[in-house]
Amino acid sequence: MSVERTLIVIKPDAVKRGLIGEILARFERKGFKIARLKMLKMSRECAERFYDVHRGKHFFESLVEFMTSTPVVAAVLEGPNAIEVVRLMIGPTDGRRAPPGTIRGDYALDIQENTIHASDSPERAAFEESVIFDPKCPESE
Repeated sequence: MSVERTLIVIKPDAVKRGLIGEILARFERKGFKIARLKMLKMSRECAERFYDVHRGKHFFESLVEFMTSTPVVAAVLEGPNAIEVVRLMIGPTDGRRAPPGTIRGDYALDIQENTIHASDSPERAAFEESVIFDPKCPESE
């Protein structure tokens, strides 16, 4: 088993609903180590950089607006096969179709406001961590 790092972002809908502790606890109970943790209100510039893979898609603007609307919580998790296991734990993107027992299946009712983001590859995890924890990436006022 390879030890990996991955990034999760607890999205504004989950932060507003007070789910931060519950979500982080699920990962800790699974055995993941929280290597980095940060609460921030993303600036537009950082959100656009973070979601650069979606630029040009019909939902890009609404996604950026949503992610900059209130604070989010980002965490770097470490553990065996972290990327694959974390993505299984969070469930499919569309919360309406996510099975019960997954984070999205238990808490999300929408495809955009779907509680949590998780990196989908080692390269993407490294890039997303560099964006979120970059001191040059300003937070919103």
